[in-house]
Amino acid sequence: MSELRKAIHDLHGCDSSWNRSVHVHEEYKGKVVWDGDVEVFELFGHPTATRVYAWSHSVAGSKKRRYVAVLHHPPVDSPQAAVRAAIVQEYNNKQAP
Repeated sequence: MSELRKAIHDLHGCDSSWNRSVHVHEEYKGKVVWDGDVEVFELFGHPTATRVYAWSHSVAGSKKRRYVAVLHHPPVDSPQAAVRAAIVQEYNNKQAP
């Protein structure tokens, strides 16, 4: 959990406290795009959010991990929505010139 708390602090500039784990299974066109736990944290001192959803995953071809921390802001209102938003963002980043 300490790695995720550090990532939350690095990405969003505030402290957090772990609340719970939620298992998320997400498919797109019949393929599994995420199957794992999303950690729910309460945020302290963020100007607009009181909750954040965070997880990490391995980076293909590397021993490094990618840390993801998505703020609880509409339309992101659940761990499932956070995973979907992160997948869309990652796809859009790959499509950008």
